[in-house]
Amino acid sequence: MESQRSLLFIALMVVTYLLFSQWQLDNAPAVQTPAQSTTIENVSSNSDYIPQASEHTTSPTDKIVTNATLIDIKTNVLELKVNTQGGDIVEAKLLKYDTELNNGVPFTLMQNRTYTYIAQSGLIGSNGIDQIIAGRPIYSTTATNFTFNDNQQELIVDLTYQDENALSVIKRLTFSKNGYSVKVDYIITNHTNNNANVQLYGQLKQTIDIPKKSNGMPTSAYRGAAYATDEDRYNKFKFNDFEDEKINISTKDGWVAMIQHYFVAAWIPKDSGENQLYSNYTQNGEAIIGFKEPPLTIAANSTANTSAIIYIGPKDQNKMAKIADGLDLTIDYGFLFMISQPLFWLLTHIFDIVGNWGIAIIVITLIVKGGMYPLTKVQYTSMARMRELQPKMAALKERFGDDRQKMSQATMALYKKEKVNPAGGCFPLLLQMPIFLALYWVFLESVELRHAPFFLWIQDLSAMDPYYVMPVLMGISMFVMQKMQPVTVQDPMQQKIMKYMPVVFSVFMAWFPSGLVLYWFISNLISITQMKIIFSGIAKKKALASAK
Repeated sequence: MESQRSLLFIALMVVTYLLFSQWQLDNAPAVQTPAQSTTIENVSSNSDYIPQASEHTTSPTDKIVTNATLIDIKTNVLELKVNTQGGDIVEAKLLKYDTELNNGVPFTLMQNRTYTYIAQSGLIGSNGIDQIIAGRPIYSTTATNFTFNDNQQELIVDLTYQDENALSVIKRLTFSKNGYSVKVDYIITNHTNNNANVQLYGQLKQTIDIPKKSNGMPTSAYRGAAYATDEDRYNKFKFNDFEDEKINISTKDGWVAMIQHYFVAAWIPKDSGENQLYSNYTQNGEAIIGFKEPPLTIAANSTANTSAIIYIGPKDQNKMAKIADGLDLTIDYGFLFMISQPLFWLLTHIFDIVGNWGIAIIVITLIVKGGMYPLTKVQYTSMARMRELQPKMAALKERFGDDRQKMSQATMALYKKEKVNPAGGCFPLLLQMPIFLALYWVFLESVELRHAPFFLWIQDLSAMDPYYVMPVLMGISMFVMQKMQPVTVQDPMQQKIMKYMPVVFSVFMAWFPSGLVLYWFISNLISITQMKIIFSGIAKKKALASAK
């Protein structure tokens, strides 16, 4: 395989892969805008799916509740709305992340207005207070607004349910400074003379088909559910599968999550025995994924407690890895995660030193290209050998004309005689492509690069270059590289394709994250420099050999 054909093959492979990724996004389920949800006064207490202790397929009946209210909870990183009916989180805003670059509007991860995306939890079982027939409890609070003070390290919000003839429950939400994890404790008092049995459940419910906004950038970032067990650290469960399949898994460890680009919500139950993971699909087109902890027995006239953690926030690898095993895998680097994760680790450490993600990308490009220099030298040496054969190749072309069979036989004989491997430049390129694709996912999926500025006009390395300067520079660098390489392709059609490849790639890459285009541009500049050094070295050796 000749070097130009190798380059063409690699380029087409990359384009095909990225176009397939965009095809997956464009062929997602049709988007439907749900009707505006009703006000809190008309919330149906039993319209929520409530899992049962023995099974989770029964749908509750409707029951109108008129005295539920919303309470506001604000920390230094989260702003939540909690419905006193069930104590569900029905809205979550991330105060450190703007909806659009520098617009000052916090990103809304959860809501229950134009579509449903909420976090629910409760107590089921024979004595549970969350029941299909009786409905979900209405908790009381000491206030409707709770705010995290600057000097606070922890904020505790208690939701109280009192039934002196049976159970009294405190649903305690504990928030920490700079934390996206919320600890949910249930403190249960049994007022009866008999043992009481309850079971904690937590679930995430989200409308499958929601309005989506695209910035034109090709991306197949996963949106759907995921879960982990003690056997499998990370499993995707696509929204398309909810209607036809159901999760019903017992596991000692584990978690359940809803994932989207840059952000995640996840329930992490206690490691207290066999937890039950489950899923369900509602008639309203909502996906539900949740867990049930082992049943808890509260002795007569005594108090017991149980708890779980819910994470609502950005896909921060370091923080999530500490919360639960495999939770950091929700950062979807695709099948090359084993390459992407070390590259991200290196990128973050470089950023800690230089303080700018754009400069960090330049530095990691220098490191990657430097580490691959031995392969690059093999590739460019092969190119130089091929270039030396150009006069002889031209003579063969003139001799055999359009007789492709004889031309091919003569070409292979020439390669054998001159001891030149036409595939010498292909293998190094193939080895470099996984690194390029791995970096593509790092730049696309890492929330650290979301709205991260570089300099001048590039204020968001995760978005396309607004003025297309970087793609044009990348195309120019590709053109220079092309001129420095030997032209061994004889087919006129392939020659035309190679000629316009820089233009095609400039247009194609104009819609990709500017951080990725920056990487490719710097990589090309380094390749041009390496090419000049290697070609000059070969020329000097040849001149010295001729002088002798």
